[in-house]
Amino acid sequence: MNLSPRQIVEELDKYIIGQPKAKRAVAIALRNRYRRSRLPKEVREEITPKNIIMKGPTGVGKTEIARRLARLVKAPFIKIEATKYTEVGYVGRDVESMIRDLVETAVRMVKDEKTHEVEAKVKPSVDAKLVDAICDSRRAKDIAVDKTIVTEELAAGKLEDEQIEVNVAETQKPMLAIGGPEINLGSMFDGMMPPRKRKRKLSVARAREVLMAEESDRVIDKDNVFAEAIRRTEEEGIIFIDEIDKIIGKAGGSNNQDVSREGVQRDILPIVEGSTVATKYGNVKTDFILFIASGAFHVANIEDMIPELQGRFPIRVELDNLTKDDFKKILAETKNSIIFQYASILKVDNIDLKFADDALDEIADMAEKENETSENIGARRLHTIIELLLEDISFNATGEHPLMEIVIDRNYVRNAFKETNEKYDLKKFIL
Repeated sequence: MNLSPRQIVEELDKYIIGQPKAKRAVAIALRNRYRRSRLPKEVREEITPKNIIMKGPTGVGKTEIARRLARLVKAPFIKIEATKYTEVGYVGRDVESMIRDLVETAVRMVKDEKTHEVEAKVKPSVDAKLVDAICDSRRAKDIAVDKTIVTEELAAGKLEDEQIEVNVAETQKPMLAIGGPEINLGSMFDGMMPPRKRKRKLSVARAREVLMAEESDRVIDKDNVFAEAIRRTEEEGIIFIDEIDKIIGKAGGSNNQDVSREGVQRDILPIVEGSTVATKYGNVKTDFILFIASGAFHVANIEDMIPELQGRFPIRVELDNLTKDDFKKILAETKNSIIFQYASILKVDNIDLKFADDALDEIADMAEKENETSENIGARRLHTIIELLLEDISFNATGEHPLMEIVIDRNYVRNAFKETNEKYDLKKFIL
């Protein structure tokens, strides 16, 4: 997607409030990828992405920035926790598995696109199988069957909930992971035996999905899918490494745990630096994958990372704590905001939920105070407050009553959190 850095920031602003420095950094990194793709191959091979490390407390938008960035350009993206990897020789996942996970994501993306392309081609075959299954099901129940009428009803969408039996291929492939690379036992025998089929009882709607996937899989050229997935992984992949500060030992630390943490850093280094990882779809070069790392860095500092790994994250961005104004904007201005989500789900039960402006002020003020007086969890605090605020409404809404309009104002919020407000009033008397 050919977007300027300014346009990328504008898109991110729809979902994330504040953090202009982080948005600018990722926007420039993304634009540089486009610029690189327009260069001759011999020049392109010399230019590697400038990886980014974000420092900031939880809930301020670090993960969301990376996730929205990937969605914006439809790039393969995974978020991984640095703490789930262990040093080579210890029981746990090896760091190369992050590349395998990224390739799996890319394969799924490409498969979905190809499936959509061949949908019109396989639809007649799927519809014919569904008609046969519906007729067989009705005959088994001694119901008179007219294939023409069944075909017309199916096309009109009148049979979506009818239960039928269809033969589908078994796709479960058990995974075995013992202190290292995952071994897919199922894939080891692919091609040696024809796929086993079994009868499943499904609704027509669900059976259509299963049969469409099967027929599309048969038509799609898997080699092309895998080749394109590897290309996207290498050229467009984004890996977000969260909690990277948890694998950094304290300054001057020398215990066994710190040694193990440094071992994980050394294992991650070649992946970030550029290496070739073997996957079941082929070898993947990590040289041009964009890595975005993040952490709160309360105990350790970025400077406590091993120097080689520090050097692979040249762009450093510090994210700000969220203020009352930020919380209010998150509630009122972001696309698909939390209050929009709650209003949407309660409308299913005939509740027309509205928030007055003074209620948003009160909620934002409460979120800021809670984060100051207890653990700072950023915007996640809003989920806790809204959930408690709407608990009674959510519990009592049944959908059996006419549409009811409920307006949440400042008084409603204060009454709901009367005890919490008293706690803040007492703070001024505590020395």
